[in-house]
Amino acid sequence: MSFSLSEEGLAELDRLLSRYPDRAAAVLPALHLVQSEHGHVPDEAIAWVAERVGLSPAHVEGVATFYTLFERRPRGRHHLQICRNLSCSLMGAEALVAHVSAKLGIRPGETTPDGMFTLSVVECLGSCGTAPVMQVGDAYHENLTVEAVDALIDRLRAEG
Repeated sequence: MSFSLSEEGLAELDRLLSRYPDRAAAVLPALHLVQSEHGHVPDEAIAWVAERVGLSPAHVEGVATFYTLFERRPRGRHHLQICRNLSCSLMGAEALVAHVSAKLGIRPGETTPDGMFTLSVVECLGSCGTAPVMQVGDAYHENLTVEAVDALIDRLRAEG
């Protein structure tokens, strides 16, 4: 399967590559560009990016899998990221993860069959004073309870 970006994406990649004296330094911005257009970094994009930045596919794969901000599989319309770091754990994050898993019928790292939700457990979201915390898209939901999570999921489901 071949891979490419839109004309706008290709122009942006050319602009990015021109900013770096060593094209290999553009691997992170190139992967971000791929993910912004495709919603994730598909397998075929790895070799495509590698060729453009002058690295081996294994190197680009290593970068894409090292950084948790790159999605290697398509994710749901709503990405539920529950913090599991110390403050959140002490305030009940594990119970929230178990509850959301049961409510949606998926485990962390999985997406609901309808493609609506992906559940992830993440390290510190930097909101320790308002633990437990879940990030959905760019929005933080803090001081969570089971009831608040249920209401949020129900609202997101109703919005589509």
